[in-house]
Formats: sequence, C-alpha cells, structure tokens
Amino acid sequence: MNQKQTNNIGHGATASSSLSAGFSSFAHRTANWTGHPVAFLLAITVIVVWIVTGPIFHYSDTWQLVINTGTTIITFLMVFLIQNTQNRDMMTMQLKLSELVLAMKGAKNSFAAVEDLTDEELEALHQECRARAEMTEEHLEHRRTAKPANGSGETPPAAPHPAKSRRRAPAAKS
Repeated sequence: MNQKQTNNIGHGATASSSLSAGFSSFAHRTANWTGHPVAFLLAITVIVVWIVTGPIFHYSDTWQLVINTGTTIITFLMVFLIQNTQNRDMMTMQLKLSELVLAMKGAKNSFAAVEDLTDEELEALHQECRARAEMTEEHLEHRRTAKPANGSGETPPAAPHPAKSRRRAPAAKS
C-alpha cells in the first residue's frame, strides 16, 4: 500500500468517526429533547391546531395530507434516532456487565464477550446455564430435605451468613 492510500484510509477513518460522533451527539440531544414533556405538549398543540383547522379547510384531502406527511416524516426519522440510542444503551449495559463478570472471582470470563456469539452458540450456552441452574436447584433441594447429622431430629442452628457478619476480613496486601 502506498503513502497516498494510507493517508486516504486514515482520513476516511477520521471522517467516519467524526460523522459517527456528530450523529451520536445529535441523536442524544434529540432523544433528550423529544422525551421531554415540552416536546409532548408541542406535539399535542400541533394536533389540536390541525383539528381546529379542519372546518376552515373543509376537511379536504390536502388538510389530511399535511398531518399524514408530517407524522410519517417524523416517524421515519425517529426510527433512526431511537435505534442509535438503543444501540448505545445496549453497548454501555453490555460493557458494565462485562466488567462485573470479569471482576467476579469464579465467574466464567467467556461470558464477558457473549454478545459476539452466533445464535447457535448463544442457544448452546443458554442450555448449559439452564442445566447448571437445575443442578444447583436439585442440590439445594437435596440439602433442604436431608436429615440432620446430629441425630436429634432437629435442624442444627444455621451458621451466620458471611455477608451479614459485622467483622471484616483483613485486607489483602498487594
């Protein structure tokens, strides 16, 4: 690849990221504004004005076309803004969940990138998780119904839950 091609790729990536950042910023501002009560009241006002002008324009085809065209255009554009906002929200949620998975001791780190799996791989992983959950449930049920080991017929008092203990374990030294 020559220097000119390299420069064009770099410039294209910058233009693309700039376009993406600009659209993301616009979508975020627009989503915030359209979700505001003032925007809703403005939409209601437009509809009321349209209804009130019905008799003035004798409920003509043009009168109907105005509201139909306006709402269609707004709906069409809002689909893209909503999709952008959902993509961003899902990505941030996925990143937060991935961080939690990676931070948890004993968790499978492969779950941190689960969004990149195919539908078949997701289904297989779902079945694996379901089997593990059922096995855990059976184990817990078995523990609940097992006879006490002390022979008295009474269940021994439960040990305090570690998370509820007031004493803290000494901090690990790095």
